[in-house]
Amino acid sequence: MSRYSLFAYLLCCALILASSFLYYTKWQQTNTEATISWDVSGYYLYLPAVIIYKDVKALKWWPHINEKYNPGPGMGQAFKHESGNFVMKYSMGQALQFLPWFMCAHMLAEPLGYPADGFSKPYQAAISWGSLLLAFLGLWVLRRILLRYFSDGIVAAVLISIVFGSNYLEYSAISGAMTHNWLFTLYCLLIYATIRFYENPGFKSAVVIGLLVGWATLTRPTEIISALIPLLWGVYNMQSLRNRIELIKFQWPKYLLAAGVAAVVMFLQALYWKYATGHWVVYSYEDQGFTWLPPHIEDVLWSARAGWLVYSPLMLFAVVGMFMLPKVRKQLFPAVFVYCMIALYITSAWDIWWYGGSLGQRAMVQSYPLWAFGLAAFWQWVSVANWRRWTLIPVAGIAIFINLWWCHQAHKGGMFFPEQMTRAYILKALFHFESDRNWLKLLDTKDYFEGAERQNIRSVFKESFGKDSLLEQLVLTLEKPSSPIYNLPVKPGDARWLRASLEF
Repeated sequence: MSRYSLFAYLLCCALILASSFLYYTKWQQTNTEATISWDVSGYYLYLPAVIIYKDVKALKWWPHINEKYNPGPGMGQAFKHESGNFVMKYSMGQALQFLPWFMCAHMLAEPLGYPADGFSKPYQAAISWGSLLLAFLGLWVLRRILLRYFSDGIVAAVLISIVFGSNYLEYSAISGAMTHNWLFTLYCLLIYATIRFYENPGFKSAVVIGLLVGWATLTRPTEIISALIPLLWGVYNMQSLRNRIELIKFQWPKYLLAAGVAAVVMFLQALYWKYATGHWVVYSYEDQGFTWLPPHIEDVLWSARAGWLVYSPLMLFAVVGMFMLPKVRKQLFPAVFVYCMIALYITSAWDIWWYGGSLGQRAMVQSYPLWAFGLAAFWQWVSVANWRRWTLIPVAGIAIFINLWWCHQAHKGGMFFPEQMTRAYILKALFHFESDRNWLKLLDTKDYFEGAERQNIRSVFKESFGKDSLLEQLVLTLEKPSSPIYNLPVKPGDARWLRASLEF
């Protein structure tokens, strides 16, 4: 009986529930901290536009909603196309995943005394709670998958590592309405459906695989690489490659059916673009895009700004374990490795590689069901020697603490500053729960002045605005929107430190 992994699964669900209901109830937040805010409001926009307001092109209802709920700055989740109509920035896959939860909220909103406008409290709660249930489903399926290849104790260690030790906790428990949590579950289901298909190839499994690949791509277009999983799964040498080619020749109607189902699902986006603009294909990210050569791999992995292994250091075990996987489960390695490397490359090639206010690399979260095999291989290697257990389990404990510390600082701790983090600031703040305001200077420079006494001080500039105001203050108005420009008599090399202070 799989008791350890079951206990680990329940413990993981308990942490996610506690984080969501007791620590930071995101559906009760307002404005840009609400569940349906920022990018989530963009994924979601299709639903109120179609079902409530019957206005997908002009979005005349949006200014009122934006003023009332302030989910994000302006009309940032859609853009004005040359046709004169608005086009949603994000594809519709996530909106379709939200649909059942949206409909529940829509039916209950007015009976519960809330406006049925798509953004009131019932809608926020429904999307959050649906996201939690999808996370529980994903972890359950991942557990079922891993138990096919690894022992119960190893699977337990993997589940604890992902939930307690990575930013999956943030993107399942608190920011679970982001695409990454939902894609995590889609990938778990896809891997499971792929395993079942190769155990007993059937039309039903083929349809499920096509649906999942299509839906993942419709949610996030770069997830078209999910098709690599059913194509490469179980291929690890020339003989298995020849066997796969023969299977495709023999079972080609099922492969064709899977591809057809995926294409039909993805075609839904083209239908929307055609309806909204008259064009079958629209690039909706405007000036945002990819730089394929060179990608930002080093930044994505190690940068203080949003480095994957800086904010989820325990996932370094998954990277190490990936190279142990061929010795442990060689039949899994090619599919897992190829997918993970391509996913990492695509994540690194995106020009905004820090992904907005991301806690670490949120775009890596959906690939964790594949990285889980690397984690499993690593923990299996650890389990066979006492010295490894005594050495690396405490290291894992420290990494888990760091991850939980980051999650706290991102919400209530106040020591995480999205897009501004520097290595010097992190090294000063890490493991602390109370901040020194002087540490904030490290967000601008790596140098830090320590010591109470300052020596050889000279004042080089002072402005009290006394000549402009009896109150000795500068008042900015429409007629005078900025202060004059002041040039300071300081040149490089004049001093080691320059201190500036202002009163507002």
